[in-house]
Amino acid sequence: MSTTTIDTNYEEPNAQLIEKVRLGSQKAQYELYEKYVRAMYHVCVRIVGKGHEAEEVLQDSFVRAFMRIEEYRGDAAFGAWLKRIVVNTSINFLQKKRIKLVSLDEMVIEPIIEENENCENDFSEINIQTGISEKNTKHNSEISRVKEAINKLSDGYRIVLSLYLFEGYDHEEIGKILGISSSTSKSQYSRAKKRLRTML
Repeated sequence: MSTTTIDTNYEEPNAQLIEKVRLGSQKAQYELYEKYVRAMYHVCVRIVGKGHEAEEVLQDSFVRAFMRIEEYRGDAAFGAWLKRIVVNTSINFLQKKRIKLVSLDEMVIEPIIEENENCENDFSEINIQTGISEKNTKHNSEISRVKEAINKLSDGYRIVLSLYLFEGYDHEEIGKILGISSSTSKSQYSRAKKRLRTML
Protein backbone atom coordinates (compact mmCIF):
# COMPACT_ATOMS: atom_id res chain seq x y z
CA MET A 1 0.00 0.00 0.00
CA SER A 2 1.83 3.05 -1.18
CA THR A 3 2.26 5.85 1.31
CA THR A 4 -0.35 8.57 0.90
CA THR A 5 -0.91 11.96 2.43
CA ILE A 6 -3.35 11.90 5.33
CA ASP A 7 -6.70 13.27 4.28
CA THR A 8 -7.87 15.48 7.12
CA ASN A 9 -11.23 15.92 5.36
CA TYR A 10 -12.00 12.22 5.16
CA GLU A 11 -15.32 11.21 6.70
CA GLU A 12 -15.62 7.55 7.64
CA PRO A 13 -19.17 6.31 6.84
CA ASN A 14 -19.05 3.88 9.78
CA ALA A 15 -17.77 6.45 12.27
CA GLN A 16 -20.74 6.18 14.62
CA LEU A 17 -20.57 2.40 14.64
CA ILE A 18 -16.83 2.49 15.30
CA GLU A 19 -17.36 4.88 18.19
CA LYS A 20 -19.84 2.44 19.72
CA VAL A 21 -17.23 -0.29 19.41
CA ARG A 22 -14.78 1.97 21.25
CA LEU A 23 -17.36 2.29 24.01
CA GLY A 24 -17.55 -1.48 24.31
CA SER A 25 -20.77 -2.30 22.45
CA GLN A 26 -20.78 -5.98 21.46
CA LYS A 27 -23.71 -5.35 19.14
CA ALA A 28 -21.67 -2.70 17.30
CA GLN A 29 -18.76 -5.13 17.08
CA TYR A 30 -20.99 -7.70 15.43
CA GLU A 31 -22.42 -5.14 12.98
CA LEU A 32 -18.95 -3.97 12.00
CA TYR A 33 -17.82 -7.58 11.68
CA GLU A 34 -20.73 -8.35 9.35
CA LYS A 35 -19.87 -5.37 7.15
CA TYR A 36 -16.29 -6.49 6.53
CA VAL A 37 -16.08 -10.23 7.18
CA ARG A 38 -16.63 -11.32 3.57
CA ALA A 39 -13.99 -9.07 2.05
CA MET A 40 -11.49 -9.79 4.82
CA TYR A 41 -12.04 -13.53 4.49
CA HIS A 42 -10.98 -13.35 0.85
CA VAL A 43 -7.82 -11.48 1.90
CA CYS A 44 -7.02 -14.32 4.32
CA VAL A 45 -7.67 -16.97 1.68
CA ARG A 46 -5.39 -15.28 -0.82
CA ILE A 47 -2.51 -15.25 1.63
CA VAL A 48 -3.05 -18.27 3.88
CA GLY A 49 -5.00 -20.53 1.54
CA LYS A 50 -8.45 -22.03 1.84
CA GLY A 51 -9.69 -23.99 4.84
CA HIS A 52 -9.92 -23.67 8.59
CA GLU A 53 -6.60 -21.82 8.81
CA ALA A 54 -7.99 -18.85 6.87
CA GLU A 55 -10.99 -18.77 9.20
CA GLU A 56 -8.68 -18.91 12.21
CA VAL A 57 -6.62 -16.00 10.91
CA LEU A 58 -9.78 -14.06 10.11
CA GLN A 59 -11.15 -14.38 13.64
CA ASP A 60 -7.78 -13.50 15.15
CA SER A 61 -7.59 -10.42 12.91
CA PHE A 62 -10.94 -9.10 14.07
CA VAL A 63 -10.04 -9.70 17.71
CA ARG A 64 -6.84 -7.73 17.19
CA ALA A 65 -8.70 -4.95 15.39
CA PHE A 66 -11.28 -4.57 18.15
CA MET A 67 -8.56 -4.59 20.80
CA ARG A 68 -6.67 -1.88 18.90
CA ILE A 69 -9.70 0.15 17.83
CA GLU A 70 -8.34 3.21 19.67
CA GLU A 71 -5.47 3.28 17.15
CA TYR A 72 -7.85 3.96 14.28
CA ARG A 73 -7.78 7.73 13.83
CA GLY A 74 -10.53 8.10 11.25
CA ASP A 75 -8.35 9.92 8.70
CA ALA A 76 -8.56 7.04 6.20
CA ALA A 77 -11.01 4.26 5.38
CA PHE A 78 -11.61 1.82 8.22
CA GLY A 79 -11.60 -1.02 5.68
CA ALA A 80 -8.03 -0.16 4.63
CA TRP A 81 -6.90 0.00 8.26
CA LEU A 82 -8.56 -3.33 8.98
CA LYS A 83 -7.04 -4.94 5.89
CA ARG A 84 -3.53 -4.02 7.05
CA ILE A 85 -4.22 -5.90 10.27
CA VAL A 86 -5.55 -8.89 8.33
CA VAL A 87 -2.51 -8.95 6.03
CA ASN A 88 -0.06 -8.70 8.93
CA THR A 89 -1.89 -11.38 10.91
CA SER A 90 -1.88 -13.67 7.87
CA ILE A 91 1.85 -13.19 7.27
CA ASN A 92 2.61 -13.74 10.97
CA PHE A 93 0.57 -16.94 10.90
CA LEU A 94 2.59 -18.29 7.98
CA GLN A 95 5.88 -17.28 9.57
CA LYS A 96 4.96 -19.12 12.76
CA LYS A 97 4.38 -22.21 10.63
CA ARG A 98 7.98 -21.76 9.48
CA ILE A 99 7.06 -21.42 5.83
CA LYS A 100 10.25 -20.27 4.15
CA LEU A 101 9.11 -17.13 2.43
CA VAL A 102 12.64 -16.11 1.51
CA SER A 103 13.08 -18.88 -1.07
CA LEU A 104 9.75 -18.12 -2.77
CA ASP A 105 10.31 -20.79 -5.40
CA GLU A 106 6.70 -21.87 -5.36
CA MET A 107 4.09 -19.46 -4.15
CA VAL A 108 -0.50 -18.41 -4.85
CA ILE A 109 -3.14 -15.82 -5.60
CA GLU A 110 -6.83 -15.47 -5.62
CA PRO A 111 -8.71 -12.41 -6.86
CA ILE A 112 -10.00 -9.97 -4.27
CA ILE A 113 -13.68 -9.53 -3.66
CA GLU A 114 -14.20 -6.20 -1.99
CA GLU A 115 -17.39 -5.16 -0.28
CA ASN A 116 -18.95 -3.74 -3.45
CA GLU A 117 -17.46 -6.08 -6.01
CA ASN A 118 -18.87 -9.26 -7.48
CA CYS A 119 -17.11 -12.36 -8.70
CA GLU A 120 -16.97 -11.32 -12.36
CA ASN A 121 -15.46 -7.93 -11.54
CA ASP A 122 -12.95 -9.73 -9.39
CA PHE A 123 -11.81 -11.94 -12.23
CA SER A 124 -11.61 -9.06 -14.69
CA GLU A 125 -8.39 -7.99 -12.93
CA ILE A 126 -6.91 -11.42 -13.47
CA ASN A 127 -7.98 -11.24 -17.11
CA ILE A 128 -5.80 -8.16 -17.56
CA GLN A 129 -2.81 -9.78 -15.91
CA THR A 130 -3.04 -13.23 -17.47
CA GLY A 131 -4.53 -12.57 -20.89
CA ILE A 132 -7.66 -14.62 -20.19
CA SER A 133 -10.59 -13.65 -22.38
CA GLU A 134 -13.10 -11.47 -20.54
CA LYS A 135 -15.89 -13.04 -22.56
CA ASN A 136 -14.88 -16.54 -21.57
CA THR A 137 -14.53 -15.79 -17.88
CA LYS A 138 -18.17 -14.74 -17.75
CA HIS A 139 -19.00 -18.41 -17.84
CA ASN A 140 -19.01 -20.22 -14.51
CA SER A 141 -16.90 -23.04 -15.90
CA GLU A 142 -14.12 -20.61 -16.85
CA ILE A 143 -14.27 -18.87 -13.48
CA SER A 144 -14.00 -22.24 -11.76
CA ARG A 145 -11.02 -23.14 -13.94
CA VAL A 146 -9.19 -19.94 -13.00
CA LYS A 147 -9.92 -20.47 -9.31
CA GLU A 148 -8.63 -24.02 -9.50
CA ALA A 149 -5.42 -22.90 -11.18
CA ILE A 150 -4.85 -20.18 -8.61
CA ASN A 151 -5.35 -22.60 -5.75
CA LYS A 152 -2.70 -24.91 -7.21
CA LEU A 153 -0.04 -22.23 -7.03
CA SER A 154 2.21 -22.48 -4.00
CA ASP A 155 2.27 -20.20 -0.97
CA GLY A 156 5.11 -17.96 -2.08
CA TYR A 157 3.52 -17.00 -5.38
CA ARG A 158 0.14 -16.55 -3.74
CA ILE A 159 1.47 -14.12 -1.18
CA VAL A 160 3.50 -11.93 -3.55
CA LEU A 161 0.76 -11.80 -6.16
CA SER A 162 -1.92 -11.11 -3.58
CA LEU A 163 -0.03 -8.35 -1.82
CA TYR A 164 0.92 -6.61 -5.07
CA LEU A 165 -1.98 -7.21 -7.42
CA PHE A 166 -4.94 -7.34 -5.07
CA GLU A 167 -3.96 -5.74 -1.76
CA GLY A 168 -2.22 -2.69 -3.22
CA TYR A 169 1.31 -3.02 -1.80
CA ASP A 170 4.32 -2.08 -3.92
CA HIS A 171 7.37 -4.34 -4.20
CA GLU A 172 9.40 -2.38 -1.68
CA GLU A 173 6.63 -2.76 0.91
CA ILE A 174 6.26 -6.46 0.09
CA GLY A 175 9.98 -6.89 0.59
CA LYS A 176 9.78 -5.35 4.05
CA ILE A 177 6.79 -7.50 4.99
CA LEU A 178 8.37 -10.76 3.82
CA GLY A 179 11.98 -9.98 4.64
CA ILE A 180 13.11 -10.15 1.01
CA SER A 181 14.49 -7.63 -1.48
CA SER A 182 12.18 -5.63 -3.73
CA SER A 183 13.88 -7.19 -6.75
CA THR A 184 13.06 -10.66 -5.44
CA SER A 185 9.45 -9.59 -5.02
CA LYS A 186 9.35 -8.31 -8.60
CA SER A 187 10.91 -11.50 -9.89
CA GLN A 188 8.48 -13.75 -8.02
CA TYR A 189 5.52 -11.65 -9.13
CA SER A 190 6.56 -12.06 -12.77
CA ARG A 191 7.19 -15.77 -12.38
CA ALA A 192 3.86 -16.28 -10.64
CA LYS A 193 1.95 -14.64 -13.50
CA LYS A 194 3.81 -16.78 -16.03
CA ARG A 195 3.07 -19.91 -14.02
CA LEU A 196 -0.62 -19.06 -13.90
CA ARG A 197 -0.73 -18.41 -17.65
CA THR A 198 0.94 -21.77 -18.29
CA MET A 199 -1.50 -23.57 -16.03
CA LEU A 200 -4.44 -22.01 -17.85
